[in-house]
Amino acid sequence: MWTPDDIPRLTGSTALVTGANSGIGVPTVLELARHGARVVMTARDLAKGRAALETIRAEVPEADVELRRLDLAALSSVREFAASVDEPIDILINNAGIGIIPRSTTADGFETQFGTNHLGHFALTGLLLPRLLERKDARVVTVSSDAHAVGRIDFDDLGLERGYGRFSAYGRSKLANLLFARELHRRAEGRLLSVAVHPGSTSTGILKLGVLTRPVMALAGLFLQSAAKGAVPSLYAAASPAVRGGTFIGPGPKELRPRPHALDEAVARRLWETSEELTGVRFEMLDPHV
Repeated sequence: MWTPDDIPRLTGSTALVTGANSGIGVPTVLELARHGARVVMTARDLAKGRAALETIRAEVPEADVELRRLDLAALSSVREFAASVDEPIDILINNAGIGIIPRSTTADGFETQFGTNHLGHFALTGLLLPRLLERKDARVVTVSSDAHAVGRIDFDDLGLERGYGRFSAYGRSKLANLLFARELHRRAEGRLLSVAVHPGSTSTGILKLGVLTRPVMALAGLFLQSAAKGAVPSLYAAASPAVRGGTFIGPGPKELRPRPHALDEAVARRLWETSEELTGVRFEMLDPHV
């Protein structure tokens, strides 16, 4: 069975991990740094990010890790951050996520789960594409979920104004992540490797249930795997030479078969085009006629 100990030496490579201050983000950064990668970790809350960075450096004193602020719920923050990246990127892990929250909107007016989990990462990846293509074998790993099974994308109601469910909205954002990862593979095949992952049922801080968050997560922790185990599919997708582009990697790690509606190429293309329109970010270095 593959484990993080099987990660090859990553000396000379640069990885960028979003949402690296909590959940599976911390062990993801830790293992990449442990194996020699320079890692840029991002966090919306820099205080929490600094605490995570201290944890990582305590575990890996020689870690070459830098913390930067990034708020994926604000396109202005995404653009500002991307403009500050002045080095080639070997590995981009679109890890940050928010889930199962009451309906709200981002700074740009998008439904928050869709706007943060999908549109924020879509824009970030597009803006960083020139940096990724500076490397011959760059990888983009996008964290999805088996919750994509309950997701449906209604292009006539992307704001979910006609009906909102916390979990169905989360599932929609995770379906969008999976459709994006597969469409990126289709458009960029031979130029970079794009993979989606499902961490498995993991104890993380993604749930926001108000005063119930702490007791619910304490109870859930009795049945969920650790964040370190949840990070394994991401690490495998980021570093294993056996990984194939366009696949969906889950616990094991092993390839998973997405639900049929996540394989709909027409929906993936429409989502891509819609995401370009909503974010104003176009992947101009990729052939749109592929």
